[in-house]
Amino acid sequence: MHGWRIAIVSVTLLIFAVGFGCEGFFVDPVLTGLTVGPATTIQTGGTLQMSVVGTYDDGSQKKVTKNVFWSSAAPAIASIDTNGKVTGGQPGQSVITAAVETVTGSATVTVTIAGLTSIQVTSQDGFSSITYGSSEQFIATGTANGQKVNVTNSVTWSTNPQSIPNVSIDSTTGLLTTTSGLTNLVQFQVIATDPTTGISGTMNFAVHQ
Repeated sequence: MHGWRIAIVSVTLLIFAVGFGCEGFFVDPVLTGLTVGPATTIQTGGTLQMSVVGTYDDGSQKKVTKNVFWSSAAPAIASIDTNGKVTGGQPGQSVITAAVETVTGSATVTVTIAGLTSIQVTSQDGFSSITYGSSEQFIATGTANGQKVNVTNSVTWSTNPQSIPNVSIDSTTGLLTTTSGLTNLVQFQVIATDPTTGISGTMNFAVHQ
């Protein structure tokens, strides 16, 4: 009789230990990081399926498909739906972010114009010259599929000649700035170049006293 009691107690403890081991020691790994991709270029109107890979505290990695919240920093440039599909809206760049609970990851998507054939450069104020110490914003308008599109923030800005005393242009925004000091007239070209196709447009400009 005593032996049966010992056997029953032993079996009970074994079951308890196994149950506690499964519940208490073998826990699901904790998500620690997200890798979002691809970071690539699409054209206006084009689509791209984003994906996310999770990294866990046990060193493992696996694709995450559920409970992912997607967002775009610039929806007008690249919008994204709840399933992670990006649609190119207008030229530029947008950071696409995936979030799973408190863990986030991101990738940059660049949108270029489909069917770009030409670029026209104009000054925002309609000026063809300014005085030293002032500035001027330039606008780039692209023609694509017969339509006019503002590409000011997606082209690369430069001048010809490249180096002009007291004159500089922001290569990403097209803002031309000058500093006081010189009194002689300087004439040059303002250039906007599409980095994908190499298509460019120019405008003659001058700075004077």
